[in-house]
Amino acid sequence: MSLFKAELYNPPDGESDFVANPKKEQVGGSEEQAEVSVAPTLTAEQETKLWRKIDLRLIPILTAMYFFSFLDRGNAKLEGLMTQLNLTGSKYNIALMMYFIIQDGCRGSWMLMGFVRTYPQLVGLRVCLGVAEAGLYPGVAYYLTLWYPKYKYQYRVALFSGAATLAGALSGFLTSLINSMNGYGGLEAWSWIFIIAGVATILAGLIAVLVMVDYPSTAKFLTAEERSFVDQQRVYGATQDEDRHAAQQVWAAFTDWQVWALSIVLVSIMAPVYGITYFLPTSVSQLLTIPPYVVATIAILAFAYYSDKLKLRWPFIFVAQLLALVGYSINISDAPSHVKYFGLYLCLMGSSGASGAITWLVNNLGGEYKRGTGVALQVTMGNVGGAIATMIFRTQDQPRYLLGNGLEIMFLGMGLVTVPITVLAYKLINAQRDREELLKQQQGLSPDPEEGAKPMGDRALSFRYTI
Repeated sequence: MSLFKAELYNPPDGESDFVANPKKEQVGGSEEQAEVSVAPTLTAEQETKLWRKIDLRLIPILTAMYFFSFLDRGNAKLEGLMTQLNLTGSKYNIALMMYFIIQDGCRGSWMLMGFVRTYPQLVGLRVCLGVAEAGLYPGVAYYLTLWYPKYKYQYRVALFSGAATLAGALSGFLTSLINSMNGYGGLEAWSWIFIIAGVATILAGLIAVLVMVDYPSTAKFLTAEERSFVDQQRVYGATQDEDRHAAQQVWAAFTDWQVWALSIVLVSIMAPVYGITYFLPTSVSQLLTIPPYVVATIAILAFAYYSDKLKLRWPFIFVAQLLALVGYSINISDAPSHVKYFGLYLCLMGSSGASGAITWLVNNLGGEYKRGTGVALQVTMGNVGGAIATMIFRTQDQPRYLLGNGLEIMFLGMGLVTVPITVLAYKLINAQRDREELLKQQQGLSPDPEEGAKPMGDRALSFRYTI
């Protein structure tokens, strides 16, 4: 006898702006359709077990792929790469930047980088690596929207994003171990860093093919009742998702003010994050990089958990930017080294705002194609910040890096201005829609679209932006 009870679905408190009255909806593509007019309900214990079941199937492999993609960033510079390839002047910065300018096919680029012998070979493989990893983060960010409802989403993105900071923590330790392989097989230690990370990345990709599932509606590891429940929980709702042609939704993403506003927010976070990721190992010893990354990972998960719990995005992003601003202000000063080391903790804790910025945009875009395009644009702009970060920390500016730290402070200032402006805009729009909805109710009219009318996505009168 099934433990599920079928009845008309009622959205949880606080999610009425995200899940609308269930109707028949196409889920996961043109071939897969799910009838969700009647959805099962679960007890709290059953629901917890279901989300844990999904987490254990999807999150570990996603996290592993992102973890390995970050494992060797920054550390090879210390292990002979600069000397053997004669990376004088800005050559190292250019090699880093090529990754972002080009950014799955070339997954073996990490491993091949272990065999480069010249600067042109290094730059060429960095281009291949950019192509290989271009779609990883935006793809996963969109993929998770197919599985998780609005206020369970950011914590899962944080688990995925936290792999980058966790990689930073472990890479310092692993690199110190790999350093003992210097000369083994005729290769220097920096080569082994890339080779080992590349092999691990390829294995993770092969495993992903076996364990990843496209959509809840095609997930064989779930029962029919569980699939229906997940679809009903995460669906954005028939009155929210736009019914326009895909090309129109894509264009709507390009012309939506909030996509660009929250892209600026993400740039203001990612430029400082990439700057500290690539150049932190040059300022402290390998093992001393571990504690700041561990603290940053904890901050990312804690911020995401409470952001979902409180159903608020902007305060956690704003606090993360403030922490990073204080950290970079310390680093640009002539403070003692132990004080600057404390500043590194704050700089890395600022990375906790990235998952919040992406989640904020995902929550506020209605329409499958618009949402996917908007996230891709936002992450692309974040990578622009990463490209800039690779060029502003110049060797001639050591040890204070006045240019690099100064520009990172500028980026953070941009974010600290953009966040409250975006909040104000969202509040004004929500308040206007409240008034219009109330006026319709007083006139005896329904605020919902008429039967048969095309859904308007986040432009619908019933849609409320998450703050």
